[in-house]
Amino acid sequence: MSDSPYSRRGFLYGTSLATIGSWPLVQMLAAAQPAPTTKATVELQALNRFPRMMQEWLVEQVRDAEAAGKAERAVLKTKDDAEAYVLSVRERIRKSFGPEPERTPLNSRTTRTVERDAYRIENVIFESRPGFPVTGNLYVPKGKGGRMPAVVGVCGHSLNGKAAEAYQSFAQGLARMGYVVLIFDPAGQGERFQYLGEGMKSRYSGGVGEHIQAGNQLALIGDSLAAWFAWDGIRAVDYLLTRPEVDPKHVGVTGNSGGGTQSTWLCGIEPRFTMGAPACFVTTFRRNAENELPADTEQCPPGVLALKLDHADFLAAMAPKPIVILTQEKDFFDVRGSEEAYGRLKTLYTLLGKPDNIQLHTGADYHGYTQGNREAMYRFFNGVTGISKADKEPPLVIEKDETLWCTSTGQISELKARTIFFFTRERSQALAKERRGLSGEALKAAAVTLLKLPALKGVPDFRILRSAGTRKYAKKNYCTYAVETEPGV
Repeated sequence: MSDSPYSRRGFLYGTSLATIGSWPLVQMLAAAQPAPTTKATVELQALNRFPRMMQEWLVEQVRDAEAAGKAERAVLKTKDDAEAYVLSVRERIRKSFGPEPERTPLNSRTTRTVERDAYRIENVIFESRPGFPVTGNLYVPKGKGGRMPAVVGVCGHSLNGKAAEAYQSFAQGLARMGYVVLIFDPAGQGERFQYLGEGMKSRYSGGVGEHIQAGNQLALIGDSLAAWFAWDGIRAVDYLLTRPEVDPKHVGVTGNSGGGTQSTWLCGIEPRFTMGAPACFVTTFRRNAENELPADTEQCPPGVLALKLDHADFLAAMAPKPIVILTQEKDFFDVRGSEEAYGRLKTLYTLLGKPDNIQLHTGADYHGYTQGNREAMYRFFNGVTGISKADKEPPLVIEKDETLWCTSTGQISELKARTIFFFTRERSQALAKERRGLSGEALKAAAVTLLKLPALKGVPDFRILRSAGTRKYAKKNYCTYAVETEPGV
């Protein structure tokens, strides 16, 4: 078998389907095996007749959304068409992310400065919302005159956030080449645990656990964690532009994995970025759904499929500014989708007269911001800014986490900070006061309208599934029913 990522992925995915597929298939496979010889081997697995129903329904919905987006792009033939498309995706992205919050004072401060040979690190705190602190490290090159290009660095799902080795590495590498770099902790990581428990640890393990908890709560009030993450990035640009060292004509964004997510969304909603390098994220929603790839709530902006948006469209919103998509051959973010996203953008950039401003780099490694991908980012940004001719990563010195802390304890809880939950609860209470009480038929009618339920004519057809106590999916005295609400569901 070929050792390409495609063959490996296909083999594993195919194996999982054969293993967890329909019961008749398992029975057919079992019939060809030697007869069992022990009681343990004849015990049947619990029966589950509908294990993939919702997954396959989701895949079909995503395929339909992608087809609608393709049809929309297929009619683009001229530069005017392309420019209109760019404006359209910007408007749709804003609709997905909602209106921006108020730009309140940053209240920025530097809590510590660390001197190194070619740069200094300022441990900074700013507030993206009132009482909601963001902890970051500002890398400032030494011995450079005048204003310098700047980069916002956004982190993937590292528990220690900005202190993770790969993220320190690209910040240091860029600083040694002459870039001012601001890299900050995402909410739920590094010094920004939102659900702090005993021992200064997260009650939800940090990272993914905190993101899902906060994101699900935000969804209940009509908000999204994607918008909260993006707003932190926008305020990071606000902070950078207060610094006299920064050249506003060159402000880039880069990040890997979850940081690739954030940098992709930021390309779509922050027009002050002049270049971008999202790493290990950009593919297509269809590939993610078909490959059963899990995602945090900040990776699923509300309404994107209904708005016919895909990953590439967030980068299209920045067109024709320079962007490089960084991928890995062995990544779980399907590189086939990355190539499809790049192809769509290449067509758009060509119509806009800037075909070379969109590039794709595919490393040979697994998921991660490896040195090879970091060097591809350096070369790309250097080609845009002309600040350096270096194409290799300079020697690095990885700092201890504590050196990069903006707080004395390593957690913003010492600042009596507000959390996402604080704002969610406040908004929920305000909505409760506005909500009129409903009961009886009025409540039923409101639920039908909100959920867009179809009108029912009598009792729907249903199945009566026979009891099979030895299969353990139902007690022998129970009857189990299945109601088909739409074809296949």
